[in-house]
Amino acid sequence: MPAEAIPDPESLSLKLADEAATARLAQAIAGALRAGTTIHLSGDLGSGKTAFTRALLRFLGHTGRAKSPTFSLLEPYNLSSFDLYHFDFYRLSSERAWLDAGFDEYLDGRGVVVIEWPEMAGDTLPAPDLLLRIRCDPTAGADARLVEAVGRGPRGRECLNAIRAAGFCGPDSGLAAAPR
Repeated sequence: MPAEAIPDPESLSLKLADEAATARLAQAIAGALRAGTTIHLSGDLGSGKTAFTRALLRFLGHTGRAKSPTFSLLEPYNLSSFDLYHFDFYRLSSERAWLDAGFDEYLDGRGVVVIEWPEMAGDTLPAPDLLLRIRCDPTAGADARLVEAVGRGPRGRECLNAIRAAGFCGPDSGLAAAPR
Protein backbone atom coordinates (compact mmCIF):
# COMPACT_ATOMS: atom_id res chain seq x y z
CA MET A 1 0.00 0.00 0.00
CA PRO A 2 1.58 3.35 -0.99
CA ALA A 3 2.30 5.89 1.71
CA GLU A 4 -0.15 8.76 1.90
CA ALA A 5 1.24 11.81 0.10
CA ILE A 6 1.88 14.81 2.32
CA PRO A 7 0.12 17.77 0.73
CA ASP A 8 2.20 20.76 -0.24
CA PRO A 9 1.84 23.59 2.23
CA GLU A 10 0.23 26.87 1.29
CA SER A 11 1.14 30.11 3.06
CA LEU A 12 0.00 33.65 3.69
CA SER A 13 2.09 36.52 5.00
CA LEU A 14 0.24 39.01 7.17
CA LYS A 15 0.94 42.28 8.94
CA LEU A 16 -0.98 42.78 12.18
CA ALA A 17 -1.10 46.33 13.49
CA ASP A 18 -1.65 45.51 17.17
CA GLU A 19 -2.99 43.01 19.70
CA ALA A 20 -6.56 43.70 18.55
CA ALA A 21 -5.58 42.57 15.05
CA THR A 22 -4.05 39.43 16.56
CA ALA A 23 -7.38 38.79 18.31
CA ARG A 24 -9.24 39.24 15.00
CA LEU A 25 -6.91 36.67 13.43
CA ALA A 26 -7.72 34.26 16.27
CA GLN A 27 -11.43 34.93 15.73
CA ALA A 28 -11.16 34.09 12.02
CA ILE A 29 -9.31 30.86 12.73
CA ALA A 30 -11.66 29.87 15.58
CA GLY A 31 -14.53 29.61 13.12
CA ALA A 32 -12.61 27.07 11.03
CA LEU A 33 -11.48 24.77 13.83
CA ARG A 34 -12.75 21.27 14.32
CA ALA A 35 -11.61 18.32 16.36
CA GLY A 36 -8.32 16.97 15.10
CA THR A 37 -6.83 20.33 14.11
CA THR A 38 -3.28 20.97 15.29
CA ILE A 39 -1.79 24.48 15.39
CA HIS A 40 1.87 25.25 16.03
CA LEU A 41 2.82 28.74 17.24
CA SER A 42 6.42 29.70 16.67
CA GLY A 43 8.08 33.00 17.46
CA ASP A 44 10.31 34.92 19.82
CA LEU A 45 9.46 35.58 23.46
CA GLY A 46 6.81 38.27 23.64
CA SER A 47 5.69 37.91 20.03
CA GLY A 48 2.07 37.16 20.97
CA LYS A 49 1.72 33.37 20.94
CA THR A 50 -0.10 33.19 24.28
CA ALA A 51 -2.14 36.31 23.49
CA PHE A 52 -3.27 34.64 20.27
CA THR A 53 -4.26 31.48 22.16
CA ARG A 54 -6.16 33.42 24.82
CA ALA A 55 -8.13 35.22 22.11
CA LEU A 56 -8.74 31.92 20.31
CA LEU A 57 -10.16 30.40 23.51
CA ARG A 58 -12.39 33.44 24.06
CA PHE A 59 -13.82 33.14 20.53
CA LEU A 60 -14.38 29.43 21.07
CA GLY A 61 -16.59 30.24 24.07
CA HIS A 62 -14.21 29.86 27.01
CA THR A 63 -15.23 32.38 29.66
CA GLY A 64 -12.78 31.53 32.42
CA ARG A 65 -9.16 32.44 32.88
CA ALA A 66 -6.80 31.19 30.18
CA LYS A 67 -3.50 30.43 31.85
CA SER A 68 -0.16 30.21 30.12
CA PRO A 69 1.21 26.66 30.25
CA THR A 70 4.82 27.89 30.45
CA PHE A 71 5.46 26.01 33.71
CA SER A 72 2.75 23.33 33.62
CA LEU A 73 3.46 22.53 29.91
CA LEU A 74 -0.27 21.77 29.33
CA GLU A 75 -3.53 23.58 30.01
CA PRO A 76 -6.65 21.64 28.92
CA TYR A 77 -9.95 23.36 28.13
CA ASN A 78 -13.30 21.60 27.81
CA LEU A 79 -15.25 23.58 25.21
CA SER A 80 -18.75 22.94 23.89
CA SER A 81 -17.60 21.60 20.49
CA PHE A 82 -14.34 19.89 21.46
CA ASP A 83 -11.53 19.92 23.98
CA LEU A 84 -8.59 22.23 23.34
CA TYR A 85 -5.14 21.35 24.64
CA HIS A 86 -2.73 24.27 24.95
CA PHE A 87 0.92 23.22 25.24
CA ASP A 88 4.03 25.30 25.78
CA PHE A 89 7.22 23.38 24.99
CA TYR A 90 9.61 26.23 25.85
CA ARG A 91 10.91 24.47 28.96
CA LEU A 92 11.25 20.97 27.55
CA SER A 93 14.41 19.30 28.80
CA SER A 94 14.87 17.33 25.56
CA GLU A 95 13.23 16.90 22.17
CA ARG A 96 11.54 13.69 23.35
CA ALA A 97 10.36 15.01 26.74
CA TRP A 98 6.84 15.60 25.44
CA LEU A 99 6.66 11.96 24.33
CA ASP A 100 8.08 10.74 27.62
CA ALA A 101 5.37 12.72 29.44
CA GLY A 102 2.67 10.93 27.38
CA PHE A 103 1.54 14.10 25.62
CA ASP A 104 1.31 12.24 22.30
CA GLU A 105 -2.05 10.85 23.48
CA TYR A 106 -3.50 14.35 23.02
CA LEU A 107 -2.71 14.18 19.31
CA ASP A 108 -5.33 11.46 18.81
CA GLY A 109 -7.63 13.63 16.68
CA ARG A 110 -10.37 14.07 19.28
CA GLY A 111 -9.45 17.62 20.30
CA VAL A 112 -7.78 20.74 18.99
CA VAL A 113 -4.11 21.04 19.92
CA VAL A 114 -2.21 24.34 20.12
CA ILE A 115 1.54 24.04 20.71
CA GLU A 116 3.76 27.02 21.51
CA TRP A 117 7.48 26.54 20.85
CA PRO A 118 7.09 23.36 18.73
CA GLU A 119 10.72 23.71 17.61
CA MET A 120 11.78 22.57 21.11
CA ALA A 121 10.48 19.09 20.18
CA GLY A 122 12.77 18.93 17.15
CA ASP A 123 11.47 16.60 14.47
CA THR A 124 9.52 14.41 16.92
CA LEU A 125 6.22 16.25 16.35
CA PRO A 126 4.01 15.49 13.38
CA ALA A 127 3.47 18.36 10.94
CA PRO A 128 0.68 20.71 12.06
CA ASP A 129 -2.40 21.60 10.07
CA LEU A 130 -1.57 25.26 10.67
CA LEU A 131 1.75 26.83 11.58
CA LEU A 132 1.79 30.47 12.65
CA ARG A 133 5.24 32.05 12.75
CA ILE A 134 4.79 35.29 14.68
CA ARG A 135 7.44 37.95 15.01
CA CYS A 136 7.55 41.53 16.17
CA ASP A 137 7.69 44.25 13.52
CA PRO A 138 9.39 47.21 15.21
CA THR A 139 9.37 49.17 11.94
CA ALA A 140 5.57 49.38 12.10
CA GLY A 141 5.11 50.11 15.82
CA ALA A 142 5.65 48.51 19.21
CA ASP A 143 2.64 46.18 18.96
CA ALA A 144 2.87 45.34 15.24
CA ARG A 145 3.45 41.74 14.23
CA LEU A 146 4.38 39.90 11.08
CA VAL A 147 2.75 36.49 10.75
CA GLU A 148 3.47 33.74 8.29
CA ALA A 149 0.53 31.32 8.25
CA VAL A 150 1.33 27.95 6.71
CA GLY A 151 -1.53 25.53 6.12
CA ARG A 152 -1.21 21.88 5.25
CA GLY A 153 -3.99 19.50 4.25
CA PRO A 154 -7.74 20.13 4.36
CA ARG A 155 -7.82 21.51 7.92
CA GLY A 156 -4.93 23.88 7.25
CA ARG A 157 -6.55 25.08 4.03
CA GLU A 158 -9.82 25.71 5.92
CA CYS A 159 -7.92 27.92 8.36
CA LEU A 160 -6.19 29.85 5.55
CA ASN A 161 -9.52 30.28 3.75
CA ALA A 162 -11.05 31.62 6.97
CA ILE A 163 -8.19 34.13 7.26
CA ARG A 164 -8.81 35.28 3.69
CA ALA A 165 -12.59 35.42 4.20
CA ALA A 166 -12.08 37.63 7.27
CA GLY A 167 -10.41 40.22 5.04
CA PHE A 168 -6.83 39.82 6.17
CA CYS A 169 -5.55 39.65 2.62
CA GLY A 170 -7.70 42.24 0.90
CA PRO A 171 -6.40 45.65 -0.22
CA ASP A 172 -8.74 47.51 2.15
CA SER A 173 -8.25 45.31 5.21
CA GLY A 174 -5.98 47.68 7.11
CA LEU A 175 -4.04 44.51 7.82
CA ALA A 176 -2.39 44.16 4.46
CA ALA A 177 -0.61 41.02 3.43
CA ALA A 178 3.11 41.40 3.89
CA PRO A 179 5.26 41.42 0.77
CA ARG A 180 6.80 38.07 -0.15
